[in-house]
Amino acid sequence: MTKLNLDQQEAEFLDQTITHWEAEGLITADIATQLRSSYDIKQFDWRRLAQYSFWIALACGLIAVASLVIDDAIINLLQKLYDTPDIVISMIAAGLASWFYYYGQKQKDKHPERLFSNEATVFTGVLFTAISIAFLGKALDNGSGHFSILFLISVFVYGILAFKFKSKLIWAFALISFGSWFGTETGYQTQWSNYFLGMNYPLRFVFFGSLLTAAGLFLEKSRRLPGFNTLTYIIGLFYLFISLWLLSIFGNFGDIEDWIKVKQTDLFYWGIVSAAVSLGFMIYGLKRKDAIAREFGITFLLINIYTRYIEYLWDITDKAVFFGILAISFWLIGRKAEKIWNLRS
Repeated sequence: MTKLNLDQQEAEFLDQTITHWEAEGLITADIATQLRSSYDIKQFDWRRLAQYSFWIALACGLIAVASLVIDDAIINLLQKLYDTPDIVISMIAAGLASWFYYYGQKQKDKHPERLFSNEATVFTGVLFTAISIAFLGKALDNGSGHFSILFLISVFVYGILAFKFKSKLIWAFALISFGSWFGTETGYQTQWSNYFLGMNYPLRFVFFGSLLTAAGLFLEKSRRLPGFNTLTYIIGLFYLFISLWLLSIFGNFGDIEDWIKVKQTDLFYWGIVSAAVSLGFMIYGLKRKDAIAREFGITFLLINIYTRYIEYLWDITDKAVFFGILAISFWLIGRKAEKIWNLRS
């Protein structure tokens, strides 16, 4: 018999439950002993340590590579030392990316249990893909400044690779590149002015996030793109809620100087919109048992409340009074929800 591996709190709760059942005569002492021997307490979460270690390693690698790509001084130094054309660097990076994808897929087939190290290998391939596309853009640059095309190329490249290797990580980069293309393309079409069709960047991404969320929700319900539908839904919600939060702070202003001239109270309606959307997703998630929508709604509703407090009440309201009111309000909401839950149970 395979034993359950529980953390300390879970084990204590289960032990108290078994003790209660035994005291009430619902189970015998032998069964109680058998149940207690069916689980162990986790000693150390090595899996989480491995996950965090790979994340940190990949983050450091990303920063290092980004520094090389962005830093013109380093690029110029490398070009002086090796006098390597951009197209050659692009091809070398593409070759390295192909090898990492191949090796990562081979390791995934051979050692599927090495989840994080396999994903780290694939992620390295993603980085070299980005380098290859970036240097390809430098090689083909005609001075137009239309570099959003590079992000669009990345969308298709990452999308194809994600389907080829069935990798959610690569699919996430495809969606991030999609958002990057949308932002830079709308900027290019307006010659990098502050507004596109009368919208600043946060407001543009509210619509972009809404469309991506709708697409993810459609794919989730229709069970299409298995493995990618939920991720599309989550990233769409992330775009939507971050944009709404920024919109609640800056409003539809594209210039920081114009924003400074306006009182924050004049932008209060954007905060109401952001809070209403958060509340709507929270209610939707509770009714439809959609944990993703519920968690996004609750999280950003709290962020919205805290942001409004800092904007309007930080200097004039006693902190204990403000959070005391919030505590009472959410306690009353919790009591109401508890009563409804008890009536329906």
